[in-house]
Amino acid sequence: MRQEENKKSLSAKLWGIAAFAIAMAYVESAAVIYLRRLVDTSGFRFNLSTHDPTITMVEIGRELATLIMLFTVGWLTGKQFQSRFGFLIFTFGLWDIFYYFWLKLFLSWPVSLMDMDLLFLIPLPWWGPVLSPVLIAILMVIIGARLVVLDDRGISVKIKIVEWAAMGSGVLIMLYSFIADAIALLPADRQSLSQMEPSAFNWPVFLAGFALVTWGSWCVIKLKR
Repeated sequence: MRQEENKKSLSAKLWGIAAFAIAMAYVESAAVIYLRRLVDTSGFRFNLSTHDPTITMVEIGRELATLIMLFTVGWLTGKQFQSRFGFLIFTFGLWDIFYYFWLKLFLSWPVSLMDMDLLFLIPLPWWGPVLSPVLIAILMVIIGARLVVLDDRGISVKIKIVEWAAMGSGVLIMLYSFIADAIALLPADRQSLSQMEPSAFNWPVFLAGFALVTWGSWCVIKLKR
């Protein structure tokens, strides 16, 4: 009976967090729609050079506030670090997926998953096709849910050095694929970065990093009972 109650409680938490993430994605997409309507755009292409400095700083602050909100949800919902981190990345992944869902619903954008998007501004502008963050988001949802379930069963994951190395290097490689164009401009001021035009996305580099993270994560969460 107690085990059944725990399962229902965990299911309620996951559904509640999912509802929060979907609603938060709606708010995020609405804010971006308003912002992009205020600036000169080509289709849904976003150019930071159309911003005044105040709007740019507010946008960076909004992104930071979003991260704080996601962290807070994970911290308050989970019992221990494992479940807290699990809820964090589960929420983050769903939020990112539904962010694009709402944009597609409201604006019929992205036209395809290969459309380029300005993904993030911290610490440098991130550029990439929509498919790349969606792939990461799907992986985050799966890993996050699994970590939460294992923690609920009283199973603590043990991460080996090789798994840490694989996941850490994979994250850095994927990060590089997003900000490579911005790095190439350094040292540069914010104005120069805002006028940057992204080059073709380096899929081989991204997929290499994604494969490392996927392999390391699978080794951590597989067959735990």
